[in-house]
Amino acid sequence: MTAAAPAVGVRPDAPPVPYRVAARTDGTPGAATLVLEPVAEALPPFAAGQFAMVYAFGVGDIPVSVCGIDGVRLLHTVRAVGAVSGALHGLRPGATVGVRGPFGVGWDLPAAAGRDLLVIAGGLGLAPLRPLVAEALAGPGRFGRLHVLIGARTPADLLYRADLAAWRSAGARVLVTVDRPDEEWQGDVGVVTALLERASFDAEEAAAFLCGPEVMIRHVARDLVHRGLDPYRVRVSLERTMHCGTGHCGHCQLGPLLLCRDGPVVPWSRAEPLLTVPEL
Repeated sequence: MTAAAPAVGVRPDAPPVPYRVAARTDGTPGAATLVLEPVAEALPPFAAGQFAMVYAFGVGDIPVSVCGIDGVRLLHTVRAVGAVSGALHGLRPGATVGVRGPFGVGWDLPAAAGRDLLVIAGGLGLAPLRPLVAEALAGPGRFGRLHVLIGARTPADLLYRADLAAWRSAGARVLVTVDRPDEEWQGDVGVVTALLERASFDAEEAAAFLCGPEVMIRHVARDLVHRGLDPYRVRVSLERTMHCGTGHCGHCQLGPLLLCRDGPVVPWSRAEPLLTVPEL
């Protein structure tokens, strides 16, 4: 895999572009997926793994990963955890938001052509990986075996259930585990790392894409490298507190990286020595 180039910079003074909420789907408790369509001119195309700064008028803006790309429409899954995310989560079809972007470095899936793919997600980390899975399945024959390994806190927290069934039907191996099962859960219980035992892949040629809680990323990435994956072919999406989205404010600095500009997707070979730096 070659290194993905940073996205073309968005001017720090660029105003948000108005987008309308065209549809809304309530998935897990406290999380909703919004389909946004441009009111007038659309923003430049987004790539899987990039993010937008989404502005709730009168409240503020936050970075939100793109969880789906449908022509000029953008899909974002938002969980209500703060003032801005709560305002966005509360929107209904017809409401208007402001959007800036695209920001950041994406997954660069084309560089993994011909390889087995491991897509590993924890919790809401499945959102930025969702368009990558869709892109991989849209190109049959371009890649080897596709494994999608997902960890969730509880069955109720599992995102995109309909997608999981569709991905299986399209040929992906989809495995799911939860930390806290309910009485109806019949699947795996435990950490997502345990699912690697059931994934068949050529470690010397595979490419992996990880997103989720930082502790999950560390354990899974180290396990993959131990199994023989080149750490450069293990791509991880990192989060630090982002504010401007353009690398000017420095809030998201991680060592020499400004994650809104140089990430959020970086090779594990570059990320591992930096993750000892505590988040402020």
